[in-house]
Amino acid sequence: MRSRIQLSAAVAIAFGLAASAGAQEAKTVAANAEIVKALTAAMEPGEGQKRLEFMVGTFDVKIRTWVDPSEAPVESRAVAVCQWVLGNRYVQNMLSGFVAGEPFNAIGYAGFDNVTNKYVATYMDSGSTGMEWFTGTMDPDGKLAKMTTTVYDEVSLEPRQAEMRLGIATNGDHVTELWQADGSGKLVKVIELQYTRRKS
Repeated sequence: MRSRIQLSAAVAIAFGLAASAGAQEAKTVAANAEIVKALTAAMEPGEGQKRLEFMVGTFDVKIRTWVDPSEAPVESRAVAVCQWVLGNRYVQNMLSGFVAGEPFNAIGYAGFDNVTNKYVATYMDSGSTGMEWFTGTMDPDGKLAKMTTTVYDEVSLEPRQAEMRLGIATNGDHVTELWQADGSGKLVKVIELQYTRRKS
């Protein structure tokens, strides 16, 4: 009798352990599936990236730069060649022209971060040695976008708030403005780039 009871108990324990292991394995499979789903959502381009299509193309660029906000801006011209890179995840902007008679080149990248649900951009040019990193949002109608960052004043070395404001036309023409806080914290426009799409 004891052996039958012991055998029954052993079988019950074995089934219990098997059921527990099965449940644990099911949880592991479900967890792995969630991880794969999250990673896929993070890396695959979608609607957020598609809204940047207006930036792709070749543009004539009119540049206006304010050294002193109270004075007239310095006007210059450039050409920007913009294309999708890394599988339509980012728009690369290669700009070449002149500012105040001197050669001026810039590189920018814009994208949409699926994880943070924010637009992101980075910018660098031949007029500095720093890289600017912006994050922000685009209006639902796709006509306006605003991104912010912190920059450091070249003279005082103090951090200053900066905004990139983007106005978008239906044909893809767009205007990028950079506003930066002055010593009092007031935002003033320091540069404006008017992008006009070249007709093919």
